[in-house]
Amino acid sequence: MKLTRLFLLAVSVSLFVSCSNDDDNDPKGAYDNGFFILNEGNSGGGSVSFASDDLANFTADVYKTANTGDFAGVYLQNIFFDGDKAYIIAGGSNVINVVNRYTFKLIAKVDSGLANPRYGVAKDGKAYVTNANTYSYSNPATGDTDDYIAVIDLATNKVESKIELKATANRILLENNKLYITDFYNDKVLIVNPATKALETPVTIGASGDSMEVKDGVLYVLRAPYGDNRSEIVKVKLSDKSVTKITFPKSLDRAGYLDIYNDKIYYTSNKSVYAISPTATEASTTAILTANLPTGGSIYGFAVENNKIYIADAGDYASNSKAYIYNLSGVSQKELTVGVGPNGFYFNN
Repeated sequence: MKLTRLFLLAVSVSLFVSCSNDDDNDPKGAYDNGFFILNEGNSGGGSVSFASDDLANFTADVYKTANTGDFAGVYLQNIFFDGDKAYIIAGGSNVINVVNRYTFKLIAKVDSGLANPRYGVAKDGKAYVTNANTYSYSNPATGDTDDYIAVIDLATNKVESKIELKATANRILLENNKLYITDFYNDKVLIVNPATKALETPVTIGASGDSMEVKDGVLYVLRAPYGDNRSEIVKVKLSDKSVTKITFPKSLDRAGYLDIYNDKIYYTSNKSVYAISPTATEASTTAILTANLPTGGSIYGFAVENNKIYIADAGDYASNSKAYIYNLSGVSQKELTVGVGPNGFYFNN
């Protein structure tokens, strides 16, 4: 009798564990196990598209589908995640839409304390969002020195303070409890300690720094100056802030975007994608692929993830454009018709 009860108990525990494991693997919503394409849009508003990882399922406008009647905003700039939430920055509307990242149902809006918000990251219940504030073409006196980081309490979705940067600021990255900020018009990487909200000594890299990634304690920044100045990948060793550079040949002028995936650095120039090892000292001029963009098209969004290369075509900023997906060998896998001005890919796994 005791043996029978023990056997039944063991079976019950086994079934419970099995079911629990199955539940853990179940999708958390319609937009789990896939990626979002952020469509910047224009003065009429932007949108967010979604495709499943296997590229079998696609929704052209998940925000509109999930939030009938609500307006995401003008000039959608960036998406960042924290837990089960996604934060969609509408730079032209000075709004951040807070949604469930798996259902895309609207939870709240951050709609005060922002001035031309750009990019964001989250840490320990706070979000840190760069704000361009005013621009020098309309405010020559302070347009290049009034940018700031809005510190947002994610429990209340309110801006609780600002970190004045005294410079221009755009992209932001969090690594080892420090915030790193680049901007195309700034010749430095700004460094902020979020715990003290203090600016630390910046790192001079040269003008036009934009895309950046971290790998093995090194910050990689792609800079692409105008004119006859060569594009570069700048390597900043974070432990001592020492700088080395890979200068591109003239054929790779006006490099566009950079991403790191597994053990390779991928970057774009014109309509082509290249890759090098993180230990490389020279740029590769042999393209993995040249995107099949239409005449007049240009790469406006780029990512490498899940053994695929993702490219967004800027289009004409007035009509729906396309996203192109390739494997790592450069073979086309899928073309997706998305919204106006697709500018980024965000992976929801």
